[in-house]
Amino acid sequence: MRDRLDEFIANPRRALFAMAGPVTIAMFVQTMYNLVDTAYVGRLGAESIAALTFAFPLFFIIIGLNSGIGVGINSIISRRLGAKDSDGAENAAVHGLVMTAVFGLALLAVGLPLQKRVFILLGAGGHVLELSMSYMSVIWLGIIFMFPAYAMNSIFSAQGDTRTPMIVQTSALILNAVLDPIFIYPLGFGVQGAAIATVIALAFSVVLYTFFIRRRSRLKVDFRRFRFSFSLCREICRVGAPASLMMLIMSVYVMFLNRFMAHFGTNHVAAFGLATRLESLPGMLIVGISVSLLTLVGMFYGARQLPMVESISWYGLRIGVAMTGLIGAVFFIAPALFLRIFTDEPQILALGASYLRIDVLTFPMMAVSMIVSRVLQGLGLGVPGLVINLVRIFVVAVPLAYLFVFILGYGFLSIAWAMVLGGAASNILALLWLRSTFKKRERPKP
Repeated sequence: MRDRLDEFIANPRRALFAMAGPVTIAMFVQTMYNLVDTAYVGRLGAESIAALTFAFPLFFIIIGLNSGIGVGINSIISRRLGAKDSDGAENAAVHGLVMTAVFGLALLAVGLPLQKRVFILLGAGGHVLELSMSYMSVIWLGIIFMFPAYAMNSIFSAQGDTRTPMIVQTSALILNAVLDPIFIYPLGFGVQGAAIATVIALAFSVVLYTFFIRRRSRLKVDFRRFRFSFSLCREICRVGAPASLMMLIMSVYVMFLNRFMAHFGTNHVAAFGLATRLESLPGMLIVGISVSLLTLVGMFYGARQLPMVESISWYGLRIGVAMTGLIGAVFFIAPALFLRIFTDEPQILALGASYLRIDVLTFPMMAVSMIVSRVLQGLGLGVPGLVINLVRIFVVAVPLAYLFVFILGYGFLSIAWAMVLGGAASNILALLWLRSTFKKRERPKP
């Protein structure tokens, strides 16, 4: 791994783009698949779409826990590799796989028996309840493949290899897209067929990852050399647990915004939903940059290359803000042009365009929050990212949106302005926290 670290140190900016590209491509493929999957299920009727809608919060909990553990694994492995501790990095990788297995089985044991109560609590009933349970029952069983797949993705990313995860994810998504209509229609499984196709694709991805770990990984993942370390588990959780909570908080945030929009009517909710979908474009770029920075910062920090940690972090921030700002400017100029991808309804287009012209201000703010969070996670600090998002959502955005809509009686665009103000507040906190952290790291120890 020393040659790769030297390569990254020699040209960190090139490394940033080389790693960000495959991540962005994989996210684009995932977004395209989600649209295709929704179209397949949509042909089954409104009840099937409603079933997936009710299943989404539970599915998001699974994804959130997976993502958080993955961030923790990436952070600790990259720092160990930067410190030239290959044995420690390999042991951390095995710990990550073991932890995902334990958490996955625990979540399966809790989630499967309780899912009916949760669906009823969310408002599902009748045939929709049956469809929701038939879908999620398969997804719960698929956890045994989903968790190790996420862990192995992080093991590769922590080594600076985002190309292999891109190949695996793209291959699995193509298989999923092929199997979806087969299980849904000819085989007659309906909405459950979509879940079966997803689980088969996840199992396929685990097989591919296992193959590539043996052939491509510079880390030797050998369970026979596993040495249990409570401190390693604690370190993964110290970074990963706040990252998981961040994902869960985002789902709650969207629920609040939907509730506020519903106050104005169905068309406003639809317009908000379509504008939010367009956020996936700048979001893909931000994730690509932030995941790359997580690895690079971890490696450079482990190698005690503190000036390089700072320079690549600020460079990544500038690139992220510039790219998302450019996308926002394009959306601002012609919002209806992009909204027409989803609908031709004149009222929804008008509402969505006016909302999007304000919402684009949050694009660069989203870049700052996410990139700063990943940089701090690369340094082994998981809590700051959680606090930054809590301030944005529950200290500023949600209270202001409630004040504007339900107390002051402002229009639906006030919700967008509440989001802008929340983003501004969180950005100020994020940048101050990042600068303070860098100064503390520069200060010589007594």
